[in-house]
Amino acid sequence: MSNGFLQAASPKDLSAWLTYIEQLHPSAIEMGLGRIKKVADRLALKPTFKIITVAGTNGKGSTCTMLSQIYQHAGYRVACYTSPHILRYNERVQVNGQEASDAALCAAFSAVEEARQGSADQGGAISLTYFEIGTLAAVWHFVQAGVDVAILEIGLGGRLDAVNAFEPDCTVVTNVDLDHQDLLGDTRELIGFEKAGVYRSLIPAICGDVNPPSTLIAYAKEVNADLKCIQHDFGYELADSGWYYLSNQQRMYHLPIPALKGQYQLNNAACAVTAVTALQSVLPVAVESIVKAMQEIKLMGRFYTDARFPWLILDVAHNPHAALALAENLKALKLAASNEGGVPVNILSVFSMLADKDVKGVVEALKHEIDTWYVAPIEHVRGASVAALVAAINEVIPDASVKIFASLADAYAQAYMDRESCIEQRENDKIVAFGSFFTVSSVMQYLNEHVNTPLRKQ
Repeated sequence: MSNGFLQAASPKDLSAWLTYIEQLHPSAIEMGLGRIKKVADRLALKPTFKIITVAGTNGKGSTCTMLSQIYQHAGYRVACYTSPHILRYNERVQVNGQEASDAALCAAFSAVEEARQGSADQGGAISLTYFEIGTLAAVWHFVQAGVDVAILEIGLGGRLDAVNAFEPDCTVVTNVDLDHQDLLGDTRELIGFEKAGVYRSLIPAICGDVNPPSTLIAYAKEVNADLKCIQHDFGYELADSGWYYLSNQQRMYHLPIPALKGQYQLNNAACAVTAVTALQSVLPVAVESIVKAMQEIKLMGRFYTDARFPWLILDVAHNPHAALALAENLKALKLAASNEGGVPVNILSVFSMLADKDVKGVVEALKHEIDTWYVAPIEHVRGASVAALVAAINEVIPDASVKIFASLADAYAQAYMDRESCIEQRENDKIVAFGSFFTVSSVMQYLNEHVNTPLRKQ
């Protein structure tokens, strides 16, 4: 198959490809699987490796990373597709923890674009979104890489998401909460139905929500999925030296606490172990592999601290459910400092969100944990205005300490200097950058640019 685009105007590098696919579709999102399935057929894209599909409002990235780590330690060649990225698009497409190269991604995009445009007898070009092209390119790359198992993260919802075009061998819904209400619905019941759309007949269907919407349960029964719910079919029990993974209320494995901070990560870990257990007959895994993965897992943007910047916490929390988890971690951090006899911990927040998110709900979740808000806009068309962000903060916390900046880099720089210039020199004080993947990305980019020339106390 050949066409004029590929002969004369094919993008020359990854940056050019990303710009090109961003401009292909007039809308960033278009729900539905018909178009992507047609292009997959043109590509003859029929993966023979095992697929685990992971959906949910929060915890998808953590669960995907846990699964990837477990299977890598078990000796498998493991693909992992997640979104969005923080610094580089390559982060989204990994094999055995290694990001796909620019050249590999360009080859994948080229293959997808050739199939998308098609020939006259195929009916010509098919419209695809940025995410749909990216999903096809990732799976095409995984086929070329000869992987044994692929962990695929749903981008939005589940039922009509591009990832759901590929038939899974196991499915996970980590939890269900309010997010993307304009597309998925404004109740947990409506959103639960959309996320349950990843479930399949007779395939393990794992649910990590302790109070799953009735629509999720009903959908699983309707399609005759092998539904396994936390606190019923599986779960966890804390122990002095770790935790027990429970299967049907019986202790099955004794495991270390996941290296990712927060007790809520045990829900994600239990979901991951349930998936591994469900696929033991086709992908055998020894408990030692699960133990190693729990000890080593680390994921940028999930209460993440870079060893170079111990005073900084990066968290992509962008909805109330995730903000409550962040608040839990900050509260634990303060409690630990207090128990060690230290002075109270001040939390300085570099904060920005997208306009279509529940800003007020996020602020409400963190109102008792943040001492000073350093607010700046996200450089994106969907970014909330500083005025809207400040209004939400003031509505929830009338006496909040708020500082306004033109950019997130400026906000971080000032927070750093304020922390350094504190008269009491409280080493436990932290800066937390949160509210969006874009917020974390902006701060990380600034840090990487200044890592060799750190700011000094003025």
